[in-house]
Amino acid sequence: MPSLLTRLSDDARLALGTLTDRASGFVNPTLRLGVTGLSRAGKTVFISSLVHNLLNGGRLPIFEAVRSGRVSKIRLEPQPDDAVPRFQYEDHIAALVRDRVWPDSTRAISQLRITLDYESASGWNRMFSPGRLSIDIVDYPGEWLLDLPLLTQDFRAFSNKTAGRAKTGIRAELSTHWLSLATSLDLTAPAVEADAQRLAEAFTGYLQACKSDERSLSTLPPGRFLMPGDLEGSPALTFSPLANLPEGRAPKGSLWAMMERRYEAYKTHVVKPFFREHFARLDRQIVLIDALQAINRGPESLLDLEGALADVLASFRPGTNSFLSSFLTKRIDKVLIAATKADHLHHESHDRLERIAARLVQRAIERIGVSGAGLEVMAIASVRATREATVSHDGHVLPVIVGTPINGEKINGETFDGERKTAIFTGDLPENPDALFQDLDSKPEESLVPDLRFVRFRPPHIEETGGGLKLSVPHIRLDRAMQFLFGDRLA
Repeated sequence: MPSLLTRLSDDARLALGTLTDRASGFVNPTLRLGVTGLSRAGKTVFISSLVHNLLNGGRLPIFEAVRSGRVSKIRLEPQPDDAVPRFQYEDHIAALVRDRVWPDSTRAISQLRITLDYESASGWNRMFSPGRLSIDIVDYPGEWLLDLPLLTQDFRAFSNKTAGRAKTGIRAELSTHWLSLATSLDLTAPAVEADAQRLAEAFTGYLQACKSDERSLSTLPPGRFLMPGDLEGSPALTFSPLANLPEGRAPKGSLWAMMERRYEAYKTHVVKPFFREHFARLDRQIVLIDALQAINRGPESLLDLEGALADVLASFRPGTNSFLSSFLTKRIDKVLIAATKADHLHHESHDRLERIAARLVQRAIERIGVSGAGLEVMAIASVRATREATVSHDGHVLPVIVGTPINGEKINGETFDGERKTAIFTGDLPENPDALFQDLDSKPEESLVPDLRFVRFRPPHIEETGGGLKLSVPHIRLDRAMQFLFGDRLA
């Protein structure tokens, strides 16, 4: 009965929040756009470039409302949620444009409101619409999104799934210390805080090793273990899944009971508030993925990215809102999966990257058995850090990209200083994406990945006009992403 009452209370609060948002939307039409990503895919860079291009007249030929001249004014406005930190756009764009360094990764939730005044393309709409749309951009870590499936898992299911995954592939090596500790303790003995802390530290170390650049694994819940913030050291983050749980219920006062109680506290005090106060209020969503990094790391990383996408897509409720149901429960009616860093490839391979990302998404959809309605996949570069060229090598003309590798990057044994440009032939992605997935499930240790070379580049030097005005940040298909995510709301 308590769980039923809790669920009814949560549903009532969600419905009330939705009604409040809809009432506000009648006065000031608003679209809430969620932005998240997996494994350093570039959430901060995406938001900064999107806003900079809108504010500074960037080249956006696919974004119809701007291309046709129907947008008359674009401005930043104070965000409506006083308890949510503001996305520090000015600091991030200064890092990109002035200092030519990539801004820090997302560590917590933040928000920014940008408002567009426009003239509707429909005479009928011009009679009834104020011609104004506020876009509330909600930036949050991808790890938080991957926590949402925990809401449907009890402690036993969570433990079995996490421990089972930890015993496969490269994870088996990384999880040795944690699993050894978890199986050495008497789970039914009286709880000792020192044991709980040792378990939590070992489990956190395992997750951190999985996320490292060398591994680039994506499925790593609970997300706050990797970015605890003000919850660091709290009981809600001092727990661990347990391996080989015996049948029955946890003895009162045991280590098992303590871990179970703290896991439920994590869901209550961390996951549910995020779902209720932020995720459940979104209208549209973009999920950024670094497919190139996963491809470069090998089949296991690619499989793990597919699994993470399956968990991500299972969290959404794709489909079009009906007028009545939208007042009670919101539905995210458009989701964009964007494979970033397309500028690391020559344009001849952009469509191949897009097909690989689409194949990943399709496999994830088949895995969880949901519809792909309202879902789009594209390859983008939020900030284009390279230009294209060709070079002659052994009688062949090779397409290359030219850019400034960041300080410390190594290419063929040469270390770069962050100032000198170089041309790189990155290699070719397979024309048929199935080549990457052939035997992937049965033989993940056998790499079928082509020889690719990806280098981290500095942001580009932005030229100034004669009047000293900085030009907009260059990009690849950012306008196409805008058109899909909110172009219809400006029709």
